[in-house]
Order: sequence, then structure tokens, then C-alpha cells
Amino acid sequence: MNLSYYRWKRLFLFGLGLFVGTAYCMKWMEEDLWVNKEKFTVLGLELFYSKEKVQVILSTLDYRVETILRYLLYFDFAFMAGVYPGITALCMMAREKIASSRLKKILLFLAAFQLLAWGADLMENYCLLVWIKEPVIGSEFEWYHGIVVVKWIIALTGALLSIPLVLRKKPLETY
Repeated sequence: MNLSYYRWKRLFLFGLGLFVGTAYCMKWMEEDLWVNKEKFTVLGLELFYSKEKVQVILSTLDYRVETILRYLLYFDFAFMAGVYPGITALCMMAREKIASSRLKKILLFLAAFQLLAWGADLMENYCLLVWIKEPVIGSEFEWYHGIVVVKWIIALTGALLSIPLVLRKKPLETY
């Protein structure tokens, strides 16, 4: 391994620490997300709830739950600062362990595209914060769901491809 690998590893470890710390705080806050005696989740707001359900949830929040949801979204900004650079570092570390030029290019592409995923996540949080303030959701909801899906695809592909390669003991040879 070279010096580049160890620099990426240090960035990864920093990102991992930030990820773990903020994820714990957000999970702790998520326990208090209740509206009309029904629990809801940020993941549900992102991916699984219909436009109507999101609008009902956000329009019926009491002050306490609204404050907790806002804080959770603010913590998510710090979470992002750990996750996306961490995935980028994983991709770059994996590149150091393989010989295949094609796979190296794919990993570089995925590393660079973490910026797009991060931007999508920023837009997602922005939309939720605007909708919390004024829960009138228009046609932008389809666009919102599109950026959420893009974010998840890019981030998961980068992480799931790079983790097994980074965990390999020996460099992967070209066939």
C-alpha cells in the first residue's frame, strides 16, 4: 500500500466517526417523531410515504415534534459530511487494491459521484425544511422523490462495491 491509501483511510476513519456519532443522535431523536399517535420516520418521509401522507404529517406536527424533526435534519447535514467523503475514501482505497483498469475507472466515477449524492441529500433536506415551515407540497414532490432515489443509488453502489474490495487481504489481480 502506498501513502495515498493511508491518507484516504484517515479520511474514511474521520467520516466513519462522524457518521456513527450523528447516526446515534438522529436515531435517538427519531424515537420522538409521533403525529396523531402514530410514529413516522425520516426514511418514510424520504422514500415510502405518499405526497398526501407527508403533507398530513408535516401539517399536523405539534411544536415539540416539529422542533425535534428540524434538529434531526440539522444533524443530518453533519451526517452527510461524514457519509459521502467516507464513501469516496472507500472507493479510492478500493482502487489501490485492484489491478483492473476498468474497475479502477468505475470506482473513480463512483467516488466523484458522491458529490452528486451529497448535493441531492442537501436538496432533500432543504425541501423537508421548507415543507415543515409551509406544508403545501406541489408538483415538486415527484422531483424530490427522484433526487432521493438518485442519492440512495449512488451512495449504496459506491459503498457496496468498495467495501468488499477494501476488506480483501491481497490485491485483486486482473484476469
